[in-house]
Amino acid sequence: MSYLEFDNKELVNLEYSLNREILSTNRAGGYFSTTIVLCNTRKYHGLMVLPLDQFDGENHILLSSVDETVIQHGKEFNLGIHRYQGIYEPRGHKYIVDFEYEPTPKITYRVGGVILEKELLFVHNEEQFMIRYTLKDAHSPTRLKIKPFLAFRNVHSLSKSNLTADKRFKEISNGVKYKLYNGFPYLHLQLNKTNEFVPVPDWYFNIEYKEEIKRGYEGHEDLFVPGFFEVPIKKGESVIFSASTNEQIPSSLTRKFNAEVLRRPKKDNFESCLRNSAQQFIVKRGKQIEIIAGYPWFGRWGRDTFIALPGLTLSIDDPKSCKAIIDTMTAELKGGLFPNVGKAKAAAFNSIDAPLWFFWSLQMYTSYTKDKAEVWKSYGKKMKEILIAYREGLPFNIKMHDNGLIWAGDKGHALTWMDAMVGGKPVTGRTGYQVEINALWYNAIMFTIELAKEHKDSKFIKEWEPIASKIVESFMPVFWTEKRNHLADYVDEEGQNIFTRPNQIFAASLPYSPIPDDAKRAVIDAVERELLTPKGLRTLSPKNPLYQGKYEGDQATRDSAYHQGTAWPWLLGHFVEAYYKIHGKSANAVAKNILESFQEDMCKYGICSIAEIYDGDPPQRPCGAISQAWSVAEILRIKRLYEQNI
Repeated sequence: MSYLEFDNKELVNLEYSLNREILSTNRAGGYFSTTIVLCNTRKYHGLMVLPLDQFDGENHILLSSVDETVIQHGKEFNLGIHRYQGIYEPRGHKYIVDFEYEPTPKITYRVGGVILEKELLFVHNEEQFMIRYTLKDAHSPTRLKIKPFLAFRNVHSLSKSNLTADKRFKEISNGVKYKLYNGFPYLHLQLNKTNEFVPVPDWYFNIEYKEEIKRGYEGHEDLFVPGFFEVPIKKGESVIFSASTNEQIPSSLTRKFNAEVLRRPKKDNFESCLRNSAQQFIVKRGKQIEIIAGYPWFGRWGRDTFIALPGLTLSIDDPKSCKAIIDTMTAELKGGLFPNVGKAKAAAFNSIDAPLWFFWSLQMYTSYTKDKAEVWKSYGKKMKEILIAYREGLPFNIKMHDNGLIWAGDKGHALTWMDAMVGGKPVTGRTGYQVEINALWYNAIMFTIELAKEHKDSKFIKEWEPIASKIVESFMPVFWTEKRNHLADYVDEEGQNIFTRPNQIFAASLPYSPIPDDAKRAVIDAVERELLTPKGLRTLSPKNPLYQGKYEGDQATRDSAYHQGTAWPWLLGHFVEAYYKIHGKSANAVAKNILESFQEDMCKYGICSIAEIYDGDPPQRPCGAISQAWSVAEILRIKRLYEQNI
């Protein structure tokens, strides 16, 4: 029995199948994603989505979907499924009798006496997507008609019918190639056997993406269908369809497909699913290796990179990738800040915490490799550069005050991870002394002092030890709130904001903490009592009148709830770590319950991965991105912590 089990009787039930999405990446930034019945419900869904350097590396959908038609005795049975305004047409999902996810997504269709398997595969480290059709059973001559739907557009936009699309094609070996617009690469569409391509260029109008409409966005697009391939297929035979930015040798497709299937990692238990998911976030393009923050709509984020890095690499014993990603990021350090989003001229340096999480990533890497000398030699200068920049002052009014604490923020900007904006204003502004920023700041200084002592950098030690001592003196008087018996979330000109939020947990979880153990215990108790759920820490206590327990509606409504009650899985990693530090092995029960709660999610929402967020209220629906880097990373870290303590 497979670990990833689906209810075959429910596959024809669209309420069941359209809420389960698949994702596969080529490990180089490209991916395919759709629902388990291959009906696209998001504008981000597609069978061939690639980052294109000619468009600043942004993701573009070339191939949206592929419909198949089984032909027997002159009768045609269309296996495709699309949603148009209010209707599904065709309704090929009614022929589905089985869905499997391992080793690669496979759907089995039954049409009368015909049983056809369809396997989808994205070649690793190449820009090639393939489908293998295998006719398992048939009692009379059978033909297959394969119809590609082309988009050639940015993932964040929608395609509309137009007169500028180039409908011309060029014949290639066992196929054709198309380039709808200038600047795009050619898309080579080929089969592994001789076939007939019938050009019937046409637009299919108003294909509807229900998830976009639900999220308050435009949700209708027109896709270009150039025609179809028709090919005979015999019982026991496999026909392979290939879409690639390079022309392929048709005779090599079968061998290549078989080799790629063998390369697919196992997904036969919870850990192997998480490991597979972790590897999908790590993208190698040329000499750079980066972390994608989440699928299907996130790119690289500086903050998310450093928070997710240890879990995605060290938790699966991959220190080499960890260091390579750190090297990629440190090459882009500018004036003490890392780019939060974007690159080069398009980079935005608006994350106050990304550089401080960089220190934590280095700590985790050092703890794993035990090689302090390498870390100091490679990154010591960068570490000092960042600390000095924070002390002396950075954009957005970021600066160390005389009490040793970091003050940050301008009105109208959101610099911490709680960065949602509605109507140009931060939902959670948090200008002033933010609790997690100052916990991270103290940890960064102390870790640098630790390495400096190891390498006898007395000048740095003499300069920074008094600052570290000052932070310890200031932290509790500034942040501790007797009324709530926990740490304030932030402190501004008007005093403490005493909302019960999860940001205080970092003062208890980080390797170096500016608060005593009794305060850590009180923080953990408060977080456990008001914020802990099986799926994440709520971002605000349900007792607060501003609490929002459901994440739904248009963008403004969703963004209002994003950090006002929504539960985030990634925060659980630091909660569990803090719990172990204070309560020892009694934390095993907490860690085990969390791990078990996510096991049940492996066949829901984003198959074989963990969602970005969950509703704060039961039954806690998964929401947001279907596969989020720091969610997966921190659950992997919890698993490692648990295994080290049992």
